[in-house]
Amino acid sequence: MKEYFSFQWHITDSCDQRCEHCYIFAEDNNIPLTEMAWDDMQSVIDNCVEMCGRLDRIPYFYITGGDPILHKDFWRLLELLKAQGIPFSIMGNPFHLTDEVCARLKSYGCERYQLSVDGLRDTHDGIRKPGSFDTTIEKIATINKAGIRSVIMTTVSKTNANEIPAIIDLVVKHGVNVFAFARYCPTGPDKDTHVEPDEYRKLLDTCWSKFEQYKDSGTVFNLKDHLWTLYLHEKGLFSISDGLDDDMIYDGCNCGINHLTILPTGDIYACRRMDSAVGNVFADRLADVFLSERMDKYRDYAGFEKCSKCELMRFCRGCPAVAYGYTGNSYSADPQCWKEVG
Repeated sequence: MKEYFSFQWHITDSCDQRCEHCYIFAEDNNIPLTEMAWDDMQSVIDNCVEMCGRLDRIPYFYITGGDPILHKDFWRLLELLKAQGIPFSIMGNPFHLTDEVCARLKSYGCERYQLSVDGLRDTHDGIRKPGSFDTTIEKIATINKAGIRSVIMTTVSKTNANEIPAIIDLVVKHGVNVFAFARYCPTGPDKDTHVEPDEYRKLLDTCWSKFEQYKDSGTVFNLKDHLWTLYLHEKGLFSISDGLDDDMIYDGCNCGINHLTILPTGDIYACRRMDSAVGNVFADRLADVFLSERMDKYRDYAGFEKCSKCELMRFCRGCPAVAYGYTGNSYSADPQCWKEVG
């Protein structure tokens, strides 16, 4: 089978929330909001399809924003994706979801709808807005009822790390199809959200016990953070198979491998979680960008200061975006990696 190439496509900055960790609003709440025009969206799809044709990949879109449903041509876009047989998921907010809306999403081919839970009620609403927690939990059933896979994503920091086990209980209780968490990437000088490496490993240990407890619950636990590879390796649940190519990257961060982000301005990012602009979709062919020297700097695997000395480098590499957020260098050591290397 051909491999998918994923595009995280931000079609609008418009949003009902102003989350503390948002890349758009975290540092400047007065920035002008951008929305991609309809003609431009059509050209983006053509550009993505052309790229995947050249690379022998299947395009997969994660449509997001802001809240993508607020875009005036949102449904028109989904109709076009359906007409071209392009699979997609939505990453958005819960506030505009109804039975009718979710049924319509399903009819256009939406496979997953991702919502965020960033803590229990007080913590979540403090990060996002009052009432967001209860609305999010309520809409899980609405998504499931339409036959769309419900996904809950949590951004972990020192603010909410102690609440992650309770969030796992919560998502299982409410029948969430997929749960995952990723770590907070600082966007400014404030680093008081930092979790120490030993604390983070203890959190993974607690979460793994929860995952084992709920392994038959129907909720899939996506081990999104690549430090899970290190954790499972230490537990003897992941091993490096014999006969693998020493020069091949097999897993870990998708940056520079099978992922690009496109913003409403047309700017192309190697990774949305860090400052990694590599071109503009209205001026550049995506295939040319992906194969360019601008992208090669995100594929300099020998340049990882710590990971290049680790036997798990081809399978893990932690999160370069988190490293960038704390140090300004995506090749510096992952701030939560507890492994000592020579």
